[in-house]
Amino acid sequence: MLERYEVETFLTLADELHFGRTAERLRISTGRVSHVIKKLERQVGAPLFTRTSRVVRLTPIGRQFADDLAPLVAAMGEAFHRAVDAGRGVTGTLRVAFLGEWTAPVLLRAVSLFTERHPDCRVEVHEAQLATTRSGLLDGSTDVLIASYPFDGMATGPALIREGRALAVAADHPLTQELSVSLEVLADHPVVQYPAVTSAEFKRDRTPERTPSGRPVPKGPAGNTFSEMLSLVALGRGVLPVGEHTRRYYPRPDVAYLPIHDAPPIERGPVWLPTNTTARVREFVRAATDANPR
Repeated sequence: MLERYEVETFLTLADELHFGRTAERLRISTGRVSHVIKKLERQVGAPLFTRTSRVVRLTPIGRQFADDLAPLVAAMGEAFHRAVDAGRGVTGTLRVAFLGEWTAPVLLRAVSLFTERHPDCRVEVHEAQLATTRSGLLDGSTDVLIASYPFDGMATGPALIREGRALAVAADHPLTQELSVSLEVLADHPVVQYPAVTSAEFKRDRTPERTPSGRPVPKGPAGNTFSEMLSLVALGRGVLPVGEHTRRYYPRPDVAYLPIHDAPPIERGPVWLPTNTTARVREFVRAATDANPR
């Protein structure tokens, strides 16, 4: 039988593929991580990782082991939360957050209906920042976040907002002469980038590396906040694909918004950590969906 700390160490290393970061996340020494992994490999009878001075990779056996273990661990966590919730009911405190002013009305309607249904559960609401959305979900300071999809590694509920895409450009940019633009124009102008902590899948969706025809997209400077990114656009440092609601919530005389006529819509909705799928979270997602019919 595996001990819990062995499973946790193995899955964390399988996720990080770095002994130092694994030790930091688990708050143990790198030597302890190495000892646990070597013990597991002896029990399995085969290497789970290949290691060099620079790279750590899962072996085929290690990858299969991780794929088999991860859903079992998640299911155990959910079973425990369900048992606790069944004993307590939907009580306690639920911490919810929104990212972007356009998501606030959706969140507030959800909070109102959830509170009406579950008056014994206290709801705390705060605005999240781009740089801390993921860390807030991971450390438990946020239970549910209303944000844009895709969101790597997180559970997501039904989309509550769907909007077209637009291209933010400086007010004096030559593109302002156009009524709309194609995604292909991204190859002709530097594109302002999201902060480094933003998930890779999200960045590929919002600021792709290539256009639909395969042309490379030049990277412009990165901003730390959305307002800072728009300021970079206003300064002429690059263009930025955004949701069409940005025109309403971030009107600026130095920025123009042009519809992108060949881009798929942006979707936004509830996001949460899969292992934090408590009754409170499930009931809040249900309330958000009921309170914001599309």
